[in-house]
Amino acid sequence: MVTVIDRDGWAESPTLWHGELPGTACGSPVSIIFNSLETIGSGPRLHRHPYAETFIIRSGRARFTVGDQQIEARAGMVLVAPANTPHKFENIGPDLLETIDIHASDSFITEWLE
Repeated sequence: MVTVIDRDGWAESPTLWHGELPGTACGSPVSIIFNSLETIGSGPRLHRHPYAETFIIRSGRARFTVGDQQIEARAGMVLVAPANTPHKFENIGPDLLETIDIHASDSFITEWLE
């Protein structure tokens, strides 16, 4: 049986792609974060997870730090941070940064490193 989740089930805003959907809420083995970051320099601090995280860049540009690598990502790119690898990203502008972050876990497990 298919599970359908309307936008109001995960979105924090009626207009922005911004919110979270833990897999436990819908019986999925993955959890998703939808980011809409308007401010240049904004993004999550350095952290890691005991599972891989996949990032889909919907729009804008971001500077990712994954382990000891820095990657300038743009709309259309997909990046994968391996399990237990410290990572972070920030909007480098000039436009809105939108990402879909897929956590390979039915719940969010995050160790903040900064």
